[in-house]
Amino acid sequence: MVRRDALARRLAEAARSLQGQTSPRQVLDGVVDLARSMVPGADEATITMVGKDRHCYSAAATSALASDFDVLQDETGEGPCLDAIWQQETVRVDDLANDPRWPVLGPRAAERGVGSMLCLQLFVHRDTLGALDLLARATSAFTDESEHVGLLLASHAAIAAADAHHFENVTSALVNRDVIGQAKGILMERFKITSDQAFAVLAKVSQDTNRKVSAVAEDLARTGVWIPDLRAGPDRQDTPWGYPAGGALPREGDPDPPAPSGCTDRGRQPGEPR
Repeated sequence: MVRRDALARRLAEAARSLQGQTSPRQVLDGVVDLARSMVPGADEATITMVGKDRHCYSAAATSALASDFDVLQDETGEGPCLDAIWQQETVRVDDLANDPRWPVLGPRAAERGVGSMLCLQLFVHRDTLGALDLLARATSAFTDESEHVGLLLASHAAIAAADAHHFENVTSALVNRDVIGQAKGILMERFKITSDQAFAVLAKVSQDTNRKVSAVAEDLARTGVWIPDLRAGPDRQDTPWGYPAGGALPREGDPDPPAPSGCTDRGRQPGEPR
């Protein structure tokens, strides 16, 4: 009973610690540190992420041994962390070197000092799957208690990470909205154009330079320098921003104009807002 109460207190402290972080990176760094100290048998910890391209990487790790293991999984295309992610289950490995489930990765990981593992699925973000992975140098290092503590910690971690992502997205949206408003104000005053026309200018330059509207706006708001030649004004038949005079100008919230043929926005992920 005393041991169970002590665990409950430690988990409550861990939850408060994670909830106090405002960035996903801080949350993930905190999770691996807590996992290494709280889960019986764990020597190191890493959080394995799999992105849309299905490649895995270490989002946070307590050591080079832990992060290198994720590199090895990506190279071989197999491993207990990947199984935990794709099969949505907890994976416990008592003897990694001789486990037939990973014939390529197992011996190579054992050579680097990984004897046993415990991998728990971790929902970090709706577009990214992850796993909380505990590594031990000894074989058979993890027990049912290890699994119980790890699952509880992973649950707290998922909630904290989701909250941090939401906070970061809201903050970013507010900052972008503010900086776009500043840039529009500069253009409206400098070239005597309307709010919609000012946004059309930003959207056109965004398209032509393959940059986000917010990045274009930030440059203008920070430096006050506007490179495109807008001296002709919005009444010109072939306006500098590419929209015919008298035509319907895009408004904030409208889809971005299509990129020119052969151009892609290298700084933007598919589906990410500009």
